[in-house]
Amino acid sequence: MKRALNKNQAAAATVIIFLLLIIAIVASFYFGSVYISPERLFSSEIFWQIRFPRIILAALVGSMLALSGVVLQGVLRNPLADPYILGVSSGGAIGAAIAIAFGINLVVFGMSSVPALAFFFSLIAVLIVYQISKVSGRTAPETLILAGVAISAFCAAILALIIILTGNLEAIYFWLLGSLSSASWTQVYTVIPYALIGGLVAYFFSKELNAFLLGEEMALSLGVEVERVKIILIAAASLMTAAAVSVSGLIGFVGLIVPHFIRLLIGSNHRFLIPLSVLSGMLLLVTADVIARVAIAPLEIPIGVVMALIGSPFFLYLLRRRRRGER
Repeated sequence: MKRALNKNQAAAATVIIFLLLIIAIVASFYFGSVYISPERLFSSEIFWQIRFPRIILAALVGSMLALSGVVLQGVLRNPLADPYILGVSSGGAIGAAIAIAFGINLVVFGMSSVPALAFFFSLIAVLIVYQISKVSGRTAPETLILAGVAISAFCAAILALIIILTGNLEAIYFWLLGSLSSASWTQVYTVIPYALIGGLVAYFFSKELNAFLLGEEMALSLGVEVERVKIILIAAASLMTAAAVSVSGLIGFVGLIVPHFIRLLIGSNHRFLIPLSVLSGMLLLVTADVIARVAIAPLEIPIGVVMALIGSPFFLYLLRRRRRGER
């Protein structure tokens, strides 16, 4: 009975969220710093070269951050876990800062120097966090989180030194606030494989993620190869987050609030939670990007600022809800 109820809820939620996503995408087609009339839409260079790739990139980044949040909250058994908790954002910030501050001009696998170095340093930070937290071949969730916090603090200090030594505060700070203003088809093609592979890996291990909800010992007794599955899922979440950070800068709260919202709708079964979180992440970031473009047009608000304004109250609500012991 419970399963049937969840399926019905999931089906209804999927239809509603999908329709809202279509509405948000259509709104994104027309509205921005420059309004495009319906009759000129598909003949406009602005639409094909600027607005359309930006919409696709927003959807991809939103889906990857939301899915990373689902995976990490499941693996770490921490409902407040965030895609940036393993030091991905801080590592990416150092990579981007180095590229911006020292004027490095490289093209790596189709990516310019800023996203390429952001991606590279994000992965380095995650690898360091994982190695620090590994004891006797196992990684405790609490140790992984604490290692992530420590590495993030260290990276923040390095970032401050780079800014002080180079004086390149404005450009670096703008990247840190998050933006999709430089979206291009090249970036879309670059991140699509990470979104697809990450989504497939997460859904393939949805049963194992459900088992993790019972605790690692119980998951082990159910036949789950706990450490192997944790490595695979953490690697998938880290790659998706690093890819998102590399093309959009730091956009917080997506991976925190989306999984919570979907759990409130349909429960914690990852078979339903994963696809619905992907759709909701797309919806949230496409909508936030429209707001960022039109709120004070022709100026553009960094999308990270929009998400902070949306996400902070929701985060405070979650803290209050947990404190009351509500489920």
